[in-house]
Amino acid sequence: MTAYEVAVRAEAALGEGPTWDAAAGRLIWLDILNSRVHTYDPVTGRRTVRVTEQHVGAAKPRAGGGLVLNLRDGVGLTDPDGTFRWLHHEPVPGRRGNDAAVAPDGSLWAGTMRYDEAPGGGTLSRITADGTAETVLGDVTISNGIGWSPDGHLMYYIDSPTRRIDVFRYEDGRATDRRRFAEIEPGAGSPDGLTVDAEGCVWVALWDGSAVRRYTPDGELERAVVLPVPRVTACAFGGPALTDLYITTARVGLTAPHPMAGSLLVVPHAAKGLPQPPFTG
Repeated sequence: MTAYEVAVRAEAALGEGPTWDAAAGRLIWLDILNSRVHTYDPVTGRRTVRVTEQHVGAAKPRAGGGLVLNLRDGVGLTDPDGTFRWLHHEPVPGRRGNDAAVAPDGSLWAGTMRYDEAPGGGTLSRITADGTAETVLGDVTISNGIGWSPDGHLMYYIDSPTRRIDVFRYEDGRATDRRRFAEIEPGAGSPDGLTVDAEGCVWVALWDGSAVRRYTPDGELERAVVLPVPRVTACAFGGPALTDLYITTARVGLTAPHPMAGSLLVVPHAAKGLPQPPFTG
């Protein structure tokens, strides 16, 4: 078992979306249900919090500075000075943005889900710099982890209630030939966020599973990091050398006390991560 540390002691209702912002040397992470975008600099310890006007499912760096946000009613942009504008505004009653990731070509792949988690109520869409949105998957329940292989030719994806990590062939902004990559056995939790390391291994956070797992490129379980909280939501590599695995957690819905729930955890020197491209918009 790899040892974890507490990077930021917090009480996030639904901590999510860790992302390393290489240009700023900081980790971005979220509390979705409290509409907060957090940043953390592991070198100086400096932290910031920005409150958004809507629930925020993902926040990713933009090539020119600022952030792209996957919000309740669509995808928006913040400039370096904090100015906000909508890029793709598509409000649907009872639905919100959830996890998102930036593809090798700089487009944003943004997921949605219904608040009541109704089957088939969510989507996965590709958003380009000019705001053009294409629905890639239109029958999703809880759109979650998204990531690409080191060569950019494979895309991994999670719709949590399926209990699967799926993999697509990826080329020229298109995801095709969907197949099962790995499946989480009953009693081990549900797959949530994911990240891919430089060896092509897939790390998956397990909601109600108290762990992050590492799967080889062949889909074999290679390692598990056991954690002190049941609701583990997402993971990403960060730090100056991209060797530290940051892990978000949640408090929402817990009936028993878990002191670390809602905190940002880190596993130092877990593996070597991949640089993440910024959004081109």
